[in-house]
This record gives sequence, C-alpha cells and structure tokens, in this order.
Amino acid sequence: MSAQTMMAPDLVAPDSRANEKPPLRDDFIRAMRSVASSVTVVTSDGPAGRCGATVSAFSSVSADPPMVLICLNTNSRIAAAVAGNGCFHVNLLPQTHRHVADRFAGCHDAHVSDRFEDIDCFPMNATPAISGATVFCCSVHESLVAATHQVFFGTVSDVFHGGAKPLTYLDGAYHRTIPLPKAAT
Repeated sequence: MSAQTMMAPDLVAPDSRANEKPPLRDDFIRAMRSVASSVTVVTSDGPAGRCGATVSAFSSVSADPPMVLICLNTNSRIAAAVAGNGCFHVNLLPQTHRHVADRFAGCHDAHVSDRFEDIDCFPMNATPAISGATVFCCSVHESLVAATHQVFFGTVSDVFHGGAKPLTYLDGAYHRTIPLPKAAT
C-alpha cells in the first residue's frame, strides 16, 4: 500500500514543491541582474578571422603588469576567434553607443551579416577598435575553462582613452552613470 492511500481521506498530501527554494541557478541569475556593469565589446582579428561580441564579464586583474580578464561562452564564435588569434581588444563603450552594444550582442544579425558594418572603427595593433570607446589592447596570456565559459587573461599592451562616461547595464537595461553629490564632511 502506498503512503498516499494510507492517509485519512480529509488529509491532503502537502505539495513537496511548495516549500522548496527556487533552484540556485535562478537565484544566481536574479541576483546578478542587480549588479551594474560597464558595457564592453570584445573584438579580435587575425588568422582565426575578425569577430566581435558584447560581453558583460570583464575585469582588471593587475596593474603590474597591466592585465585584464574576459569570460566568453566556450561555444561562441568570439571565444574561438580570441583563442585562434591570440589577441583581443576590450572596447569600453561610451553612453552614446547603445546601438553598438545592440549590434555586437546580435540584435541585428537577422538583417546585417557583418556586425562591423557601418560601425566606426580604427585599426589598433591590427584589430578593430571602436571609435569613442576606451580600448584595452591585449595579447592572450593564458586561458582556462570554467563551467560553460572560457576565461582569457590578457596582457595589456596599449590603451586608448575614449574620455566619455561609460554605458552601463543593470537589470536588463542600459543606464547612464550619474555622480552622487559629495558627502558632507
């Protein structure tokens, strides 16, 4: 006899899922939506081809020597290009470049075959750099695979300062940075 048939008819088995916590993945994604980040486009060019993609995972690693890291989906074209070319640029987009962020995020792929089409770029160490962006030129120092992503550590060989306030991303939307007034002392 099953446990359910042994219960009194007026008792209902509690839904075991009603008291479960949401899966950690859902909690993680929801929490990460509250993390504001600068919007960056990673570009690469070389023997593995020219490629670019909007990337949310970018961070400084060291100032001595200057080094940054990016995290790219292991199965993406940009990860293959960076690995094959051995170099990449991190283009920190200014607030005026929402259209560039959308383009390299793939929002226009259905009607634009080349993400670089009509995007103002200039060559920097043989890789396209996006005009107006602050650009970190990097050679791949090392990489490692972590779950679904490949982490590339890049030694910075050159920096171009765009000078504009960065475009930011928070909770599924682009934002502008607005300085808070200085605290009274």
